[in-house]
Amino acid sequence: MAYSPRLKDKYRNEIVPVLMTQFGYKSNMEVPRLVKICINQGIGDAIADKKLIDSGIAELTMIAGQKAVATKSRKDISNFKLRKGMPVGARVTLRGDRMYEFLDRLVAVAIPRIRDFRGINDKGFDGRGNYSLGIPEQIIFPEIDMDKVTKINGLDVSIVTTAKTDAESLALLKKFGLPFKNQQ
Repeated sequence: MAYSPRLKDKYRNEIVPVLMTQFGYKSNMEVPRLVKICINQGIGDAIADKKLIDSGIAELTMIAGQKAVATKSRKDISNFKLRKGMPVGARVTLRGDRMYEFLDRLVAVAIPRIRDFRGINDKGFDGRGNYSLGIPEQIIFPEIDMDKVTKINGLDVSIVTTAKTDAESLALLKKFGLPFKNQQ
């Protein structure tokens, strides 16, 4: 039998039936699902030190399990000594099994390692069922070796779903195990 990620099996066997009854879907194809996870890391100090981009790409590649690419500036900004085409960050887009593996590691390993953590904010939805969250330090991931980190940077994680509303997406992500703050 072929390998299947744990969260992918959980989605098929547990989450789909629960969401079908909760929202009254007639078909299991109507149930929202994950499309992709985009991870972005801005490295503003890379203008002065070019090696920061290489280390940022290497760290993001280790975190995601897929090769990251450099993002380049779109225009010149003289106040920041920035020229068009200079690398200013790194990004990676995960789909399929790698997406489920990353989400599993994010929920089970990385988020519990955040200092003073009280749950992730439920205000990161965009109105169309997609969710974005910021991670303050890349060192919460176990793949990163603390001794080799030159500079602590944050990450932006965007989770794209097929949900039509934020309520559907919130229910889906809660079933996947994302620890949202309790609503009062």
